Amino acid sequence: MSTVTRRNFLTTVGAATAGLALNTSQSRAASKGEKIKIGQIGTGHAHARSVFSQLLKTDDYEVVGVVENDSERRQALGNAYQGVKLISEEQLLNTKGLQAVVVETEVEDLLPTARRCADAGMHIHLDKPAGENLADYKKLLDDMQRRKLHLQMGYIYRYHPAFQFCYQAVTDGWLGDIFEVHAVMSKKVGADSRKYLSRFAGGSMFEIGCHVIDAAIRVLGPPQQVTAYNRKTHPDQDPLVDNQLAVFDYPRAIASIRSTLVEYDGGRRRQFTVCGEHGTFDLRPLGGRSFRLALEQPRGKYKTGYQDVTLPEGPGIFVSAFRDMAAILRGEKATDYPPSHELAVHESILRASGYDVG
Repeated sequence: MSTVTRRNFLTTVGAATAGLALNTSQSRAASKGEKIKIGQIGTGHAHARSVFSQLLKTDDYEVVGVVENDSERRQALGNAYQGVKLISEEQLLNTKGLQAVVVETEVEDLLPTARRCADAGMHIHLDKPAGENLADYKKLLDDMQRRKLHLQMGYIYRYHPAFQFCYQAVTDGWLGDIFEVHAVMSKKVGADSRKYLSRFAGGSMFEIGCHVIDAAIRVLGPPQQVTAYNRKTHPDQDPLVDNQLAVFDYPRAIASIRSTLVEYDGGRRRQFTVCGEHGTFDLRPLGGRSFRLALEQPRGKYKTGYQDVTLPEGPGIFVSAFRDMAAILRGEKATDYPPSHELAVHESILRASGYDVG
């Protein structure tokens, strides 16, 4: 995106989604009223239980089974998966009429599993982050677009009510031309989590910072340049990159993204702030339904100046995500997150996490 203006934001998003609407309308879409057959592969991802429990709350899907190859994890599934049929991946992908798969494996297995699902002709809900290799992810996106298949990424703030408000306010021009986005996504983890996360060179930004990077790019579009500042708090203990800052450069805006794994009670200081010439959206902590909104002039029911806004509770972020996915598969709407957005997000995540992507 060459400039960060409402006009260019709308033009970029509109052109991208229009192209994908043609593709998805020709895919293996369910008819209205027909439930979409779906299954889940993996339960090792941190989001797996929440994603699955909210999938069961939607009326759009028929869950045909869950795949979990790890015997210890399979025995420990618990109530979240009670009564669900456990099957092999081969059985799932060969289920007659299967249209979509939710991929919730451990992070290192996400992309290879999605690759097999795409080869089987499935639409995919893929959890984050989508691997450490940009070329492999781009190939998945290209192949799915060629096959007219839909990929939905599992970034947790896409369907959050407060973020939805923010995106609409930007689209409608309430905030004017955006000149700043600032986000913080931090927490504190223990020794076991540090050991596990040390296997990924991208550290905190790769693990959780990716969520707010997705949101920043929804607002500003792809950055011209990403500069990463990465620190290891305990290099004598482990190689984990646990304190990070990334600066996203735009012709008329700057975004700063911070993410750490060493902040006590870091969840309470998570934030997402968007500043434009005519207003500001300020959400902190993330996950809540209350935020501060500043407007230079009245908009709708909102007045001039700073005000506290609390939105009604939504049905659940993954309930909303799966409902949106169903509407796309049925040809009722175009996606708000076309392949161009997904690629820009993942490239930015890798750059912000310190990976060399060329």
